[in-house]
Amino acid sequence: MSIKNGEQYIERIDRQHINLWYNGERVTSPLSRHPAFRGLIQTQAEMYDLQGQERYIELMTYPSPATGEPVGLSFLPPHSYEELVRRRKLNEIWAAHHHGFLGRSPDYMNTALMAFYTAASLLDDEMPEYAQNLRAYYAYCRDQDITLSHAFVQPMASKWSGPADHEASLVARVIEAGPEGLVVSGAFMMATQGPTCEEILVFPTPSFTLSDSETNPSAFAFAIPNDLEGVTFICRESYAQDSTFNYPLSSRYEEMDTMVILDQVRIPHERIFYYGDERMYDRLFHGGHFHAYAGHQICSRYIAKTEFLLGLLLGLAEEQNCEEEPAIRQQLAGILAGLENLKSLRLASEINATVSSLGYYIPDLAPLTAAGLQYPMLHAEIIAMIQSLSASQLIMTPLEADLASMNQAQLEAYLPGLSSSAKERVALFRLAWELGAGPFGGRQNQFERFFFGNGKTIASRMNDCCKELEEYKNMVYRFVGRENSILER
Repeated sequence: MSIKNGEQYIERIDRQHINLWYNGERVTSPLSRHPAFRGLIQTQAEMYDLQGQERYIELMTYPSPATGEPVGLSFLPPHSYEELVRRRKLNEIWAAHHHGFLGRSPDYMNTALMAFYTAASLLDDEMPEYAQNLRAYYAYCRDQDITLSHAFVQPMASKWSGPADHEASLVARVIEAGPEGLVVSGAFMMATQGPTCEEILVFPTPSFTLSDSETNPSAFAFAIPNDLEGVTFICRESYAQDSTFNYPLSSRYEEMDTMVILDQVRIPHERIFYYGDERMYDRLFHGGHFHAYAGHQICSRYIAKTEFLLGLLLGLAEEQNCEEEPAIRQQLAGILAGLENLKSLRLASEINATVSSLGYYIPDLAPLTAAGLQYPMLHAEIIAMIQSLSASQLIMTPLEADLASMNQAQLEAYLPGLSSSAKERVALFRLAWELGAGPFGGRQNQFERFFFGNGKTIASRMNDCCKELEEYKNMVYRFVGRENSILER
């Protein structure tokens, strides 16, 4: 097998029999025909079609080390600067197709799995069988072009419910372990695109225990098919609509977020990547440089989205006949500066990349963390400007049916712009409404704000990235004559 096309992606999603619940009812129809999922599935099918096109196949694939067949470039572990740049160009192609609105496009989880794969050897000494499982699963996903989701974060009630080894604990944990595998129960929040993927990677942060046992039942990582017995997906409200005119974004890019509940799910031994020893969590996450590799992919998405939103701002300014106003130009300049900063940070991460002891090329984490710290503020600034520029027309936007009704002539007379028809002008403001006032935009705002952790978490990560902080302080101390205090430390 090699890369899949859009038709194959849809067929794989439709043939699953997952325990999926939406609006209090179990979903039994094929997902590609369900109104909550079909728009996104069609968009991702288009993305999978791209990688097989003659003009893109060399840019989006590489030969599988196992079969020689073309496989997705987002699975490629980079061994050089050139390969890191190749990965970025692949991210740009897919991000340009979804304009940065898909936070969990397939290349995100492909990148995550690749990062963990590069750390497999760090398990060899103590858990060689699990290290081999991880290598085999990575190769399986790469060569079968598996679409992945993930479950990392647990509900607050689970965190409050006591130590993982307590009988009443709600923490996701192993309740039975044997030579054939594990039995796991627990719940996870925010499995974005859970239903529209084939498999899910489960990798929680281990919880504390009170037992003297060396085995922590909450320390594990594994991957399973979505339709494994005992797995339940519960959806939030969908914002998806069919009309690309009335709902230009949610009709295409609505990513469903789901709660995932595991009720005594049997995990086959070959799908387990570590178990029992919480130190292995750090080895895979930090030894695999997850934040650096994922941050590199995310930064390309930030750039694509900012370019699209900047284009919308320019269109709105033109429609409102204020594009030359000094205040507007100053606001746009600030956003342009933010865009250039994102591009520079991504470039810096590539130029300052390092080679690990295992031979993998790792983008510099500090600039990518800076991008993750700054982007939520830039995104909020852009949305505020969309709301301000749109004024009352953010609210008063007729639907497509109104423009084809008996009121058409009046709407065409009263709603045109300086150089646009009424329909063209309304279409632009329908887009602004989805971002500035609609539920799709509200979810996007919250998603971007907490995409890679809350502000305190990312700020802590930023401080940890900078190894020169102590030297910066000592430089000032030397400048003001505090040499002795430096020597004492």
